[in-house]
This record gives sequence, structure tokens and C-alpha cells, in this order.
Amino acid sequence: MADSEGSKADPHVDNGSSNPPKKQAFIPLENNPEVMTALVQKLGLPQSLAFHDVYSIDEPSLLEFVPRPVHALLLVFPVTSTYEESRRTEDEPLPEYSGSGSGEEVIWFRQTIRNACGMIGLLHSACNGGARGMIAPSTDLATLIENALPLGPAARARLIESSPSIARAHASAAAQGDTAAPAADEKVDLHFVAFVKSAENNLWELDGRRKGPLNRGKLGDEDDVLAEKALDMGVRRFLKRETEGEGDELRFSLVALAPSMD
Repeated sequence: MADSEGSKADPHVDNGSSNPPKKQAFIPLENNPEVMTALVQKLGLPQSLAFHDVYSIDEPSLLEFVPRPVHALLLVFPVTSTYEESRRTEDEPLPEYSGSGSGEEVIWFRQTIRNACGMIGLLHSACNGGARGMIAPSTDLATLIENALPLGPAARARLIESSPSIARAHASAAAQGDTAAPAADEKVDLHFVAFVKSAENNLWELDGRRKGPLNRGKLGDEDDVLAEKALDMGVRRFLKRETEGEGDELRFSLVALAPSMD
């Protein structure tokens, strides 16, 4: 699992303008569970949580290798014309998300930094669902949530843009992995989308390029995000749309935030 994220004509940044000023850019993260685990633990998740490769979403024998419960799934896929068309079509009738405050069911971050979709996906995974309650106090993640909660999406994006701790952690993680890190302005095409379960048992799709968080449906008390029902409403639904539009050659990978095996 050594793919890296990025953009073509920078599809990963919500810049709101056809002629935007030059944006802040991150070195793309490698799609590597060990790198991801090191990053979120550096920011504040405990060593009892880690990212794991999910080798199949259909073979029970392979699913058994993933520790449970799974608190978040992070889907990594190439940005395709099908994804872009679906995103625009679904988002068009929706209002711009303006949620803030402790009453939010999930905390959502808009992506404005180029090549930061990996970091945004990791933040969505760590700051929501069961993982959120395991964040150590007085850590970077705890501080980020405390500062971000009262803010709307635009102010939250600026908070991340101006966070030295996020930038340092990302730079450190980007330098790790099995492949040489590409330049921050390199054009590659992978994107990261997170799926999490809220305290209200809803499955949420969290993508920093969308207008806001997307509620994909109700789960049972016993369901985690790797349960059959969650896969049907989330990852399988997403991949079915992509394969129908792009054919059977779609490249994707899936990692799970779950108990550590150490």
C-alpha cells in the first residue's frame, strides 16, 4: 500500500474561484497504515488504536483479520470523472454546511490546503466516532477539537491552515513510508474519504471537498463501520457507483481505524 495522494488540475482544493491565488500545499501522504498510525498517535490518539489494511470487503475470512470494533474507514481512490460528476450532482441542491458547536453530530473540516486530503481524512477519522473519546487530553487533537468546535467551516479551514502542529506532523509523516515523497506541487490523483459512525448511530461520509458531511443512514447499536450494513450504505455504495462509471479496473484501497494488534 504505497500510493500517494494529490490532484490533477488540483481537484483536491475547494478554492471557490476560477483564478485562485497560490494556495498552501502539503507533501502528499503515502497510503500506508504504519505512517497513518504514527501520525494520529503523534497528534493525540493512544497506542491502543491503529490503522489496518482491509484486504476485502466481501470475503469473511479476510475481514476477520481486522480488529473490532472499527471506528473509521478511510477509502483511498483515484479522482475520476464519475466521482466528480456524482459529487457535483449530489452537492448542487444541498446548502453549504454551516454547522458548529457542541451539538454537531460530527465535526467536518473543509479542505483548502492542496494535497492535504490524506490529513483531512485522518482528522475526520480521529476526531469523530469512538476514536474521539479516546483522544488524550492536552494533545494537538484535543486542542484542535476544542478550538474548532465553535467555528464554522471557513474558520475551521483557516485554523488548520495556520496550525504549526498539524503542518509539522504532516511533514514528519510524509517523509516516512516505503516510497520517496513527491513534491508538494506534484500532480497525482488519489483522494481520501472517511466513513464514521456517530453517537446517534448514523453512518457519515466525510469528504473535505464536499459541501459538508453526508448522512448515509442509520446503523444498529451493534454495528461498527465495517459491519455489513455499514459497508452496503457506505463503501460498497461508493464503489458500485465508481465501477458502473469507470469499469472494473478501479484502483482503491481501504484502511480501518481499530484496536492495535500490538
